[in-house]
Amino acid sequence: MTTIKAIRTALLTEDCRRELSRIYFLQENTVGPVCCRLEELMNGFQRTFQRDENTEVAICTAAGRTEVGGNHTDHQRGKVLAASVDLDAVACAAPNGTDTVRLWSEGYGMVEIRVDELDKVDAEENTTPSLVRGILARTAQLGYQPVGFDAYIRSDVPGGSGLSSSACYEVLVGVMANHLYCRDELSLAQIAMMGQYAENVYFGKPSGLMDQMACALGGIVAIDFREEGNPVYHQVDFDFLAAGHALCIIDTGADHADLTADYGAIPREMGAVAAQMGKTVLSETDPAMFYAQLPRLRERLGDRAVLRATHYYDDVNRVERQVQALEKGDFDTFLDLVNQSGQSSFMYLQNVATFRDAADQPVAVALAVAQHLLGGRGAVRVHGGGFAGTIQAFVPLDCLERFRLGMDALLGQGSCHILTIRPVGGAVLFG
Repeated sequence: MTTIKAIRTALLTEDCRRELSRIYFLQENTVGPVCCRLEELMNGFQRTFQRDENTEVAICTAAGRTEVGGNHTDHQRGKVLAASVDLDAVACAAPNGTDTVRLWSEGYGMVEIRVDELDKVDAEENTTPSLVRGILARTAQLGYQPVGFDAYIRSDVPGGSGLSSSACYEVLVGVMANHLYCRDELSLAQIAMMGQYAENVYFGKPSGLMDQMACALGGIVAIDFREEGNPVYHQVDFDFLAAGHALCIIDTGADHADLTADYGAIPREMGAVAAQMGKTVLSETDPAMFYAQLPRLRERLGDRAVLRATHYYDDVNRVERQVQALEKGDFDTFLDLVNQSGQSSFMYLQNVATFRDAADQPVAVALAVAQHLLGGRGAVRVHGGGFAGTIQAFVPLDCLERFRLGMDALLGQGSCHILTIRPVGGAVLFG
């Protein structure tokens, strides 16, 4: 642990600024705003918890994430391609000598969890306290004794942005717990799985593991979830900017707060297809058997379930080909595969709208306008869970400003986020 005073001094040094520029993938002379943000973070911690300059603290970070390939494949223990981005959540944390964890998040307020009351609370489902309680409980299950600590949190990952603000928060809490009382013994993959556990069991959302893994690991990462509890992953070294394209996430402005049932229907229906073939998830099944049994599967499960399974098989294959294309430097093939994935999500996965109200299809409209602005270049697809939220686009740099202005004109100022890939996911910056 390092004192607040010592961190303030370190932020003025060239070595510290060089390391921060590496973490945030910035030019060294542009890291000033990051340093100012960390100063404000420590000020907020001191103000909220009445601590002085000699308090020993840890400063932790977790990145937002973007899904690059594999839409709704992770919960079937399939393959994905994901990346951490240059928006993150940071926390200033210190033990408080009590039996209570107190987390203050800017814009959201205080969460307090007693470390001796970690059983699931049904009334907390779909709330932030459930995530914190679930992560602390999971560390206890792994053999660690949770202790009380205070943390002040700032995040520039917009809620509902499709950049996984919830997974980012989960990973951040996991990084703090790992450093403050788990002796830094947990791997980033284990921290990601703690976040998924909290989200599945305590929060009540049947999510896969992709979001947490991408927020934790950093960079562009290909992940195979086939072996439960032991995801296999490797970094993919590629620079989208060097290929002449910017990565954009466009917020459609549609609220996805009440869409848990829509999200949940996808893994449930895919799982039902797997169950009809005697398996638990689709990654355990043989696609040839699926197509051979298609008439029976349609009769028993309906058309949407088999269409969603069709998307799964094809998108897992596309992930493999996307990784190969990037590793060979074949960016045109990669872009074609992104567009194919988007078309499959629209037609087969069917997660561009809920269709409760046929007149309400903001994601589909955003995709149509993005394709118009790209004029046959680049690539665009639904991003993340779908139904509302965001789309993703790879935009040629020579038309980036026109694209941004066009999307903002449709959806509102600041709707188009231009991102870069950050090489570091979850980490302790100081401490």
